[in-house]
Amino acid sequence: MSLIGYVSDERYLALPQVAVEITDGRRHWWTRSTASGAIHVDLPPGDYRVTLARDGYGAKHADAWLGSGRPHQFRLLSDRILGYVWPKWVRAGDRGEFRVHSPEPYRLSLWRHGAEAEPERLIGWFDEHAPRATVQVTPDGDYTGDGVRFNEQGYTDPAHRQYLSAPGRGGLYFFRAEGESGARFSFPWVVAPGRPGSPIAVLASTNTWNAYNNFGGRSNYVNAAGLPDAPVLVPRREMRRYQESGFSEHEHPDEAYPPLSFDRPEPLNQIDPGDRPEDPIRGRQPCHLAAAEWRLISWLERSGYRHDLYADAHLHDGTLNLDDYRVLVLNSHPEYWSRQMYSAVHSWVHERGGKLAYLGGNGVDCEVEFTEANTALRFRTQAAGAHESRIHRSFRPTSGLLGVVFTSAGAMTGAPYEVCDPDHWAFTDTGLAAGDLFGVRSLHERCPGGASAHETDKTGRHTPPGTRLLARGRNPGEGGAEIVSFRTGSGGEVFSAGSIAWPAAVLVDDVVSTITRNVLDRFLAGAPLP
Repeated sequence: MSLIGYVSDERYLALPQVAVEITDGRRHWWTRSTASGAIHVDLPPGDYRVTLARDGYGAKHADAWLGSGRPHQFRLLSDRILGYVWPKWVRAGDRGEFRVHSPEPYRLSLWRHGAEAEPERLIGWFDEHAPRATVQVTPDGDYTGDGVRFNEQGYTDPAHRQYLSAPGRGGLYFFRAEGESGARFSFPWVVAPGRPGSPIAVLASTNTWNAYNNFGGRSNYVNAAGLPDAPVLVPRREMRRYQESGFSEHEHPDEAYPPLSFDRPEPLNQIDPGDRPEDPIRGRQPCHLAAAEWRLISWLERSGYRHDLYADAHLHDGTLNLDDYRVLVLNSHPEYWSRQMYSAVHSWVHERGGKLAYLGGNGVDCEVEFTEANTALRFRTQAAGAHESRIHRSFRPTSGLLGVVFTSAGAMTGAPYEVCDPDHWAFTDTGLAAGDLFGVRSLHERCPGGASAHETDKTGRHTPPGTRLLARGRNPGEGGAEIVSFRTGSGGEVFSAGSIAWPAAVLVDDVVSTITRNVLDRFLAGAPLP
């Protein structure tokens, strides 16, 4: 029999034993997918209606050309709660549409994640008269570039559209969906202010969130250049990343990488309803995504620092006007920036006296390009080669902006910092001397051991002259993060912590907290905002 297609789930894992019915309106064929997800049946080439069903997954009808050409990729969606809001970032008062997939009735609420997680409002319970009418259907093929487009089918009645106005108070919000069975899913919403009202702007690393989102089977770290011809059954045995020691997802030219859409759920970017800011950050991905960023946001609010939160796209498109603020804070992992973002911050710091507090690691490493309407990102992700970073290869050097740049030395390790320059103003009221250690405590469970952890930055060839080295992490292989600061001719200043784990330490390590306070107090001092 001929191979006409494959069937896989939202992770691009092969699905065996899927019941398949095929018809051209006059004739009918029946079969089941094999262990590899393959569908074999002899058909004359033509257009067909295909119906697929398997317990634990949403059934679907699909119209496809079958019988010749490449096998068709049928995609099913598992019976678990998933969701996202669209758009994923707004200004206060703007409208967003929550798009939820659920095999059972669910309760939806909105929570603000500031000093603590606080309920904003109960949105309601959601169910339908017809059974399983809250189940969504994904497109076939590779939908990671165009998005899953939840709510596109079956929501033609305006009364069924699911819109919500963003709260008047900006910040990091999470929707919480909870099914009758107790199953849960949460998803973020970045709400920027209606107009600037604080001296500090904080940037949520929404581009990085998207880069790591593998919903649909592809991210910038797995199948980055496109899905393979057949779905995966045993990833450790079948994928090049696990079979070839020298393999890199970023070995191809930039043009080889299709875009990654923001229009997808983010299962790796949740915050558990029971989490508190001072709790250890559990899991592989939460340690550097929104859950980690919340720790710094919580510290800012607990410490009395008024701030406005923005998404990366707000800096890219000018919604965030840096001249409205004294300080820009970058959080745990701001790895992916457009050249518009880089240029805006560079000119603000070097020409107009802006103050940049970079409190993360592996920042501004790779250039991205927003597609039309900011719905997806193209990653200029080919390896850096002789350049210090990927964005240096395609645009300008990372260390010229931040004073430091990521290197692989020390990656996935954790350690405290050692003081190098105890007379620097950042160490005021710490009582530290040269050689003393700090940053011993951290909430980062993926790479425990201290505040210099996970991925770390060091000074580079393009670090500005006059940059002062304040401290260095004690990570093995000379892989410790380097804390630096420098001033610009316009009166601008930059402080760089150089470690993804800095926000995970600020709530539990007194010295990390004091240094962060010293940085913000110094940067906030001065003339009033224009």
